[in-house]
Amino acid sequence: MYEADDKMISLIRDNYDLLQALGSFGISLGFGDKTVKETCDDNHVDTYTFLAVVNYTINGYGEFDNDEMISVRTLLHYLEASHAYYLDFQLPFIRRELAESLDENDSLAQLILRFYDEYAHEIRRHMMYEQKTLFPYVESLLEGQPASDYNVETFSKHHGAADKKLRELKLLIIKYLPGDGLRNNKLTATLHDIYDNEAWLRQHAQVEDHIFVPAIRRMEKLVKQTDVSRNISDMVFKGGVGQSADSLSDREKDVIVALVQGMSNKEIADHLCISINTVITHRRNIARKLQIHSPAGLTIYAIVNGLVDITSVKL
Repeated sequence: MYEADDKMISLIRDNYDLLQALGSFGISLGFGDKTVKETCDDNHVDTYTFLAVVNYTINGYGEFDNDEMISVRTLLHYLEASHAYYLDFQLPFIRRELAESLDENDSLAQLILRFYDEYAHEIRRHMMYEQKTLFPYVESLLEGQPASDYNVETFSKHHGAADKKLRELKLLIIKYLPGDGLRNNKLTATLHDIYDNEAWLRQHAQVEDHIFVPAIRRMEKLVKQTDVSRNISDMVFKGGVGQSADSLSDREKDVIVALVQGMSNKEIADHLCISINTVITHRRNIARKLQIHSPAGLTIYAIVNGLVDITSVKL
């Protein structure tokens, strides 16, 4: 496992694949003999998050589900830059390599190119969905104002492997496109690059599934907790949500107290000597006036506005 005090050059010497990761993190080359922490600090990159990704992709090391030290913003920038690298450079590069290594007069070769184009379209669609939907959602979480109609579970359930067609392409070339001479050398080099890309895509998906998604789940929980705290604070300092206790009739206050004490509609009717229908009408009016629809919300309202004593309530 690599640590913050290790030399950055040692990581690259041991794992040349990290060169691309450095670019996605925004880390420039030319760091000499500086440590990982020194290099990250120079490039304004969170060291812990950088090492989390590196150690996970290289060694499969790390349990991040309960780790609150991951910088979501650093991770988001890394994933966005990784997408740009793959869509803008790697996909076109492999396409050019493949075209140069195939015989343009071979109909089977043309089918292979078409297969690659289908793969490229699928991977582009996959990554563009994340860029247009998931990443803006994460930005809204970072701002503390997430969209109410989306969550990371929606993404996680539909986040499948995007490298399936790439594996098929690799096998088709090996099985059905034997070459000779220079063309064979080019095809072999292209295959090597396709293998590298298959490994890169697999690691990319694993980082999203095992580091990014758990980090977003934690953020969602924190935002929800903050919203609850803010709502309670508003009730404490403003005397309720949109309405004060004075806006309720005495009978409506009696109904709230009974509800907080756990009474059913029938028990409230018997207790207040009114009909069940009248109880239901009072409850509708209370919900409309206060915009509170849950027993827990009414309990908080009753405590804050002095309708009941907190010691008399089962929390």
